[in-house]
Amino acid sequence: MISDPIADMLTRIRNANRALIPHVEFQHSKMKESLAKILKSEGYLDSCEIKEEKGKRTIRVGLKFTGRKGVIAGLKRVSRPGLRRFVGSTDIPRVLGGMGVSILSTSSGVMTGHEARKKNLGGELLCFVW
Repeated sequence: MISDPIADMLTRIRNANRALIPHVEFQHSKMKESLAKILKSEGYLDSCEIKEEKGKRTIRVGLKFTGRKGVIAGLKRVSRPGLRRFVGSTDIPRVLGGMGVSILSTSSGVMTGHEARKKNLGGELLCFVW
């Protein structure tokens, strides 16, 4: 059993990105679906679709590449099951001076750090993507 499913998802994406594999599949959860949709809307993923086979749901994401290099330069899991990290709306960090994205889980759902700052919301800092 996986103790941190979000870290597993990010690791699968990171490994596929380095190996230039165009598609990755992992088990479905609402949190993973929200993360994948944010990564797609921010331009880090090419596609995101939910499949159901024999009663089991999976998420299949398509990675973006520029030549022989992935669009995603790095992924970092911040809050983890052993050490949760919560931030207020004024303490949300900027990734690479605004070139990357921080993703938070707030009371209004999963959103980017930029959206959370606009809505004046804090929450659990899930990961950084650049």
